[in-house]
Amino acid sequence: MAESLMDIKRKIASTKKTGQITQAMQMVSGSKLTRIEKRSNAYQIYANKVREIVTHLAAAQLLEIERQQSEALAGTDVPKARLELANLLAERPVKKTGYLVITSDRGLVGGYNSTVLKAMMQIFADDHKAKDDYVIMAIGGTGADFFKSRGMNLAYEYRGVSDIPTFNEVREILSTAVTMFDNGVFDELYVCYNHHVNSLTSAFRAEKMLPITDLDVAEVADTSIEYLTEPDPDAVLEAILPQYGESLIYGAIMDAKTAEHAASTTAMKSATDNANDLISRLSVTYNRARQSQITTEITEIVGGANALA
Repeated sequence: MAESLMDIKRKIASTKKTGQITQAMQMVSGSKLTRIEKRSNAYQIYANKVREIVTHLAAAQLLEIERQQSEALAGTDVPKARLELANLLAERPVKKTGYLVITSDRGLVGGYNSTVLKAMMQIFADDHKAKDDYVIMAIGGTGADFFKSRGMNLAYEYRGVSDIPTFNEVREILSTAVTMFDNGVFDELYVCYNHHVNSLTSAFRAEKMLPITDLDVAEVADTSIEYLTEPDPDAVLEAILPQYGESLIYGAIMDAKTAEHAASTTAMKSATDNANDLISRLSVTYNRARQSQITTEITEIVGGANALA
């Protein structure tokens, strides 16, 4: 019985230490979550402004092309369109699809990684007949190792994204994705990640980022207003479109990191709660065993005293 009590005491002490560690990790993850949520909200101001400018410039191109096409159909002799859709806006036949998959570099994040990887395998099975039909860009060591171990077409990997990533830090990822699209490595790019809904919930997303097809001309309040640009609007659009494409991908990385910190906070809270529950159960077991031991000792003492009497 003494050994059993000692074992229970060791388990209680060990579980308390584990609970202290997970509680500290929960607090750290919670702090990171608060910081990145503030950063994400501030970044949306920039992203929305870039989208407004790009939409306006692209709308001017689209309206000009539509006008010239209408005049051509009407039999009017018009000069060749001066404006052409930039490469990042132009859709082309899809021979190969690119997937930028965002996972974490470490564990202790609950089902964060498994949700993304399971969804990706389902996409590959449903939408592609062969592995050569798609290219994978992996952000995060968990995803990179997962795809490598299965011999999948991993064209690029990046590890060690910081907890609060800056634009300059991940510029290599962004520029590489845009360059690979420009060079025809893939004809469309989907960014796949866990979207942060709230502190307890995330949802898998696979968003088409390239080519940029989500610009809505109707969002432009007044197409008659023109920006004063130097050089011409075409050159400005060619320069700003890659930045807009990069901002979309960066926004997804920020969103994924936010979901990661939320998942880590939730996982560590669950671990801490489980440790506290286990300590409670072990304490009850210890008290019962100790009570039983004391009762046995008292019974033996009384029995001995009666025997002497």
